[in-house]
Amino acid sequence: MLTVCVAPADPPLIVESVRAAGGEVVGDPRRAEALVWTDSRPEGVRDYLTPSVRWVQLPSAGVERWTREGLVDSTRVWCSAAGAYAPQVAEHALALLLAGVHGLPAAARRRTWHRDQPGTLRGSTVAVIGAGGIGRAVIPVLRALGADVLAVNRSGEPVGGAAETVPFDGLAAVWSRADHVILAAPATPETYRMVGRDQLRALGPRAWLVNVARGELVDTDALLAALRAGEIGGAALDVTDPEPLPDGHGLWAEPNVLITSHSANPQARLDESLAERVRENVARYLRGEPLLGRIDPARGY
Repeated sequence: MLTVCVAPADPPLIVESVRAAGGEVVGDPRRAEALVWTDSRPEGVRDYLTPSVRWVQLPSAGVERWTREGLVDSTRVWCSAAGAYAPQVAEHALALLLAGVHGLPAAARRRTWHRDQPGTLRGSTVAVIGAGGIGRAVIPVLRALGADVLAVNRSGEPVGGAAETVPFDGLAAVWSRADHVILAAPATPETYRMVGRDQLRALGPRAWLVNVARGELVDTDALLAALRAGEIGGAALDVTDPEPLPDGHGLWAEPNVLITSHSANPQARLDESLAERVRENVARYLRGEPLLGRIDPARGY
């Protein structure tokens, strides 16, 4: 039996998932061997990190706030929800890319008849930077639409469905080879503002940049300058830096920009997806198997 504290809130779906996997839900963290934290913010979690807690399941795929607080260390096992929300975020990324390539952001702003010249994904090359859960989920649908995929991951180990996999240290050569880019990488010191003016210029005036990862992967000032100069085809962003993007920011006025307010993972599916991850990881813990989404404290994800 694994004793699990679900806090600070205890949604019924999460509680039931623990029990369905063979765990026992306890209210006192001093009796718990595991903690399922259900708040997207780290504030207050230290009060629940009792000596008995050996494993912590976080609700977020991105864990930079947790690592910056110095919470994730090797004294206990920490797991993110990386991959738990991949299907819906991948679907959103595809919708953003298709909207951009087909010129829908500019068309939606028009108030007069205009004969558009939309593009197509067929025959294009899409670079998916960050071939984790989201990247692996979006690759098959890109291929089904006739696009070739350049996958970029840390190791360079081949990713199924990709025409080619490039290690992160070879990223510099990818920008000029891609017609479009989807960012799905974690936020780390290595990925901070990895998309700047040089990278955008290398992409070229027909390319669309899609970001469903973290806003700080992109230099926002460089992106706005590139858009205004016509150096990139457009940007479709579910995340921004800063976030929320302030009213009146220049990105809002650009005709070739589409912004969704960090909504790629809809709330209606969030609890259900997290419950599925908790159920699987509790079962794995009890069987002594590797846990999904285990965080490497050294890498920060």
